[in-house]
Amino acid sequence: MKILIIHTAFIGDIVLSTPLLKRIKDVYPEAKITYVTTPVGASILRNNENITEIIEYDKRGVHSGVKGLIALGRRLRYENFNLVLTPHRYLRSSILSWLTRSPKRVGYNTASGAILFTKRIKYDKSKHEVEKLLSFLGELPENLRESYPIELYPSKKDIQKVDDIWKENRLIDKDVVAVAPGSKWFTKKWPLEYFNKVIDLLVANNKKVVIIGGRDEMLLNVHTPSGVVDLRGKTTLLELAEVLKRSKVVLTNDSSPIHIASAFKNTKIIALFGPTVKAFGFFPWSKNSEVLEVENLSCRPCAIHGGNKCPKGHFKCMLDLKPEVAFDKILASLKR
Repeated sequence: MKILIIHTAFIGDIVLSTPLLKRIKDVYPEAKITYVTTPVGASILRNNENITEIIEYDKRGVHSGVKGLIALGRRLRYENFNLVLTPHRYLRSSILSWLTRSPKRVGYNTASGAILFTKRIKYDKSKHEVEKLLSFLGELPENLRESYPIELYPSKKDIQKVDDIWKENRLIDKDVVAVAPGSKWFTKKWPLEYFNKVIDLLVANNKKVVIIGGRDEMLLNVHTPSGVVDLRGKTTLLELAEVLKRSKVVLTNDSSPIHIASAFKNTKIIALFGPTVKAFGFFPWSKNSEVLEVENLSCRPCAIHGGNKCPKGHFKCMLDLKPEVAFDKILASLKR
């Protein structure tokens, strides 16, 4: 059985697909799984024992344009896949699925180009994203969170890198709070001054703080007083996963660290939801988590990805979520 997954969405979406890999192996134990994703997506999936091969779909490089898409489709066609699963709902992914000429091509009924699938499944907005993905293989079993956790696999090199960071900064055997102030979407970002307030309160209470994020977050004017470890732009995604695995608590916007941290049951996730809501299905898969949000605000939600500015101009969904509330939640989690 040769199975192909086509998923070229954001990092968080790729992380959320890892339970599907385990589900495939439960249904088809001997299956060989090929995963087509972006170069960034490939970097977070490395070392997953359920995947036979990862193929990078470089939309902006070698596979750009129609010629690049057709070239990749031709390569996939030669593999003679028995089954193609396409969680990504964009037209290029639907076309790529069709180009494989697999006899069984499954995708969502709401996808652009859904007519190109041989089977269309309902995109059920009421379910968590992981549940939606697991539905590709039929009826869902019970105890999904226990049976199908998010799984990430830092390598020995990744682990050694974080070992060195922990030793250098004297974090070994300490309760570390990871703070993730970034997001691709402006309205998903809790005000930076609120993050800075929480960092200052943690430092004043002798707590160990690590700032995480990519190169884009390096532009943020985050408070980094003495003792705060700033790892922005200094880790790969799997090194970041290892950092979150060793952290007692992570404070994060509605962004990829929510889903990366969900792979580790001992890490408490405190997620800040402003324009988005849990009903969208992208809340933490980990049971060791809590979503902080402003309840009963009539304008929430305003968009599934947030936006570049508050449509109402007041930004109450974030401004009314005070830093003292998040700080108290962190302290309570550290005491457990």
